[in-house]
Parts: sequence; structure tokens; C-alpha cells
Amino acid sequence: MLEEENRSSFSGKIGYVLAAAGASVGLGNIWRFPYLCAKYGGGIFLLVYIILALTFGYTMIIAETAIGRTTKKSPVGAFRELGKNGQMQIGGWINAIIPMLIVPYYSVIGGWVCKYLYEYITNDVQNIAGDSFFVDFITDGSKAELWFIIFMLLVVVVIIMGVENGIERVSKIMMPVLLVLAVIICIYSVSRPGALKGVKYMLVPDMKHFSWMTVVSAMGQMFYSLSIAMGILITFGSYVKEDVSIEDSTRNVEFFDTGIAILASLMIIPAVFSFSGGDPDTLNAGPSLMFITMPKIFASMGLGRIIGILFFALVLFAAVTSAIALTESAVSTLTDETGCSRGKATGVMVLIMLILGSLSSLGNGPLANITIFKMQFLDFFDFLTNSVMMPIAAFATCMLVTNHMGIEKVEEEVMLNGHPFRRRGIFRFMIRFLCPLFVIIILFSSVAQVFGLISF
Repeated sequence: MLEEENRSSFSGKIGYVLAAAGASVGLGNIWRFPYLCAKYGGGIFLLVYIILALTFGYTMIIAETAIGRTTKKSPVGAFRELGKNGQMQIGGWINAIIPMLIVPYYSVIGGWVCKYLYEYITNDVQNIAGDSFFVDFITDGSKAELWFIIFMLLVVVVIIMGVENGIERVSKIMMPVLLVLAVIICIYSVSRPGALKGVKYMLVPDMKHFSWMTVVSAMGQMFYSLSIAMGILITFGSYVKEDVSIEDSTRNVEFFDTGIAILASLMIIPAVFSFSGGDPDTLNAGPSLMFITMPKIFASMGLGRIIGILFFALVLFAAVTSAIALTESAVSTLTDETGCSRGKATGVMVLIMLILGSLSSLGNGPLANITIFKMQFLDFFDFLTNSVMMPIAAFATCMLVTNHMGIEKVEEEVMLNGHPFRRRGIFRFMIRFLCPLFVIIILFSSVAQVFGLISF
């Protein structure tokens, strides 16, 4: 009881929504979503993603937030209290460990963003657009490590400041700024010659671009994009006051997340069309789209330096808010499970981030010859968390709700203080049947593809 009384909390609905949206709106939206959307069908990928977000994503956000607020605990404690057996506690630990594995390599990519923002402020845009600029940077171990540490320190400072004074305050500033920057860059991007073909490709579904991989990729992206199965929403749910409507907050997070993903795609895909004439090879550039293709596009624009600064400032804001959420989830677990102070728990996370992050940071340089399943460290940690651990964590959450906590208990939590639960029917059906099925499909499809057992 004393733990609940002393537990930090958000000041209200706005604080929670902006923090949760900050967790959701990150590199997953602005870096990952556009290249997946471009690669797997444009408008048809977007349609599949929106349908899944309004059903699967909605259900998992509701479930995780309700679990957190009911127990007032981070994932391990929540699973222990509701599961009442050791097997379910394993699910809590998987949820808790995921952020500890993600935030180190996420911070490496965040360091790349810091580097590019710095270069656009100080360097010539033509140099940044050079064919070897990105590769030279990530293969230089000392430079990659330096920028990784700079990004990590930005995140740690906010975490030390706490929930309301740190996470909530930063989110309240960064999220509106991020939205304004996204709109400015979108307007500029879609006004380029030939860009409207990219807008059409992105917004108009075309079944000839549909494949099974469109569905699998959209489902996998949702974990990243909505911060599902990372322990974040359980942790943030434990900070939510009882007078806050969980369903209304979930709807707002969905809106923020999907809106920013669409804006990010409108920033990037029309610009790519304008630059390349819709060349399929350019659209399929994948992860390099942001760090190689976009600088080339900026260099071809009249206001390349300004747009480059605005773009990477936006991406940095998004990366920082998500990294804060990931780190906070890990710190919360450490304080809850060990009883140590917030400062000590943050110190432990810094050590974990340094060790694992350095592996990812140096994995393209000095450690390039060391691979796991033919993957560099960064790619391996991404595969392990996104394709293996997150589906297992989500399945464990479904089992916790249906077999232990009870769907009725979740409904009671959502409807606390007379709040409505408008999509209760969708929630009941999804949590019982489709969500467990979806995550099993994601798990086996992703793992089988990596090991060459199937191809799409």
C-alpha cells in the first residue's frame, strides 16, 4: 500500500496521452513506417495497418494500460500479482527485458540522427549527400560510439528528472513541436514537382501491390509503432490516475500514432517520387531511406539545408521521447523488483545501455566480423526483440487477461468512475481469439523467413 501511495504519477489525461504518444511516436513511425509503407504496397499497406491499429493495437493498449493501473506495478509485479503462478511471471519478465534490449540499439540509431542534425547545421548539404557519407560514419567506431553516447545522455537526464517533472514535461514540449515540424515538411514535400504521384501511391490502396508480407510487416510494425508488448504501457498505466478515461486516452494515442506515421510517409514518399520518378529500387531502399536517400533529396532542393535541419530535428524529438519511454519502463522494473532508488536503477540502465549499445554501435566497424545468425549486433537485437520476444510478450498478455485477470476486470477498470467503453465488443473478440492468433502468425512468419524456411 505504501508503494502505491508513493508511486509517481502523471498529472492527468494530457500528461499521460502525450507521454504515451511520445512512446509510440518514435523512430518506428518516422524511420521504419515510411520505408515499410513504400516497400510493401503504399496505400494497401496503410489500409491494412489502420485496420490492425483500430482492432489489434486498440485491444493491446487497453489491456496493458488496464493491467498497469489495476496493479500499480511495472510488468513483472503486475504479472506476478494477477497471474498468481510462476509461469505467468515469466511473461512479465519478457515484457520487462524487451526495453532493456531495445533502448541500447535504439540509442545507436538516435546517435545517427544527432550526427546528421549536427552535420546539417555545420556542413555542406552536398557532402552529406555523398554516396559514402553514411557508410564512412557508421564504420568509424569512435565517431559512431561518440554520437551514441551523446544521445544516451540526453535520455538519461530526462529519466533522472522523474515522471511528471521529466517525462511529462519533455513530452508536453516535444510532441506539439514535432507535429508542427511534420506539417511544415509535409507541405514542402508534397509541393515538389512529381510528388503527387507519390501521394497517390501512398494513399490509394492498390490490390496488385498486396502480398502476405504486407500483412506480416504491418502487424510487426504495430508493435514498434504503438509500443505494444514492451512493458511501456503497463508501466505508464501504473502512473495513470483513476479519473482518467483509458478508452479516450487510447483513442488519442491511436490518433497521434497513425497521424504521425501518415505525416512521416507524406514527408518521405512523395519526396522520393519527385526525386526518382517513382523508381522501385529507390522505394525499396529500406532502412537506408532516411540516412542515404533523403540527404540526396535534400541536396537537390533549393532549401536543402533548412529542410534537412527541420527534418532531423523532428526525427530527434521523436527518437528521444520513445527512448525515454523505453528507459523509464526498464528503470521502473528495476526499482520495483530490487527496491533500489531511482538513481541507482538509472545507473544500472546506463551500464546496460553502454555495454549492449556499444556492441551495436561498433557492429558495423571494429566488430563487423562478428555476427549472430549472419546478422550484425544491431540487426540481431532488432530481430530478437521485434520478431521473437514481442509476439511472445503479447501472447502472454492475452493469456493473463483471458485466463487470470479476467476480461470483466479489464472492463471494470476501463469503466471506472462512469467512463464509457464504446468498443467493448471489439475488445472481447480480439483479446480472446484474434490477438493470440495474430502474434503466433507474426512469430512463426518472421522466424521462418530469417532462417530461410519460407519466402514472401
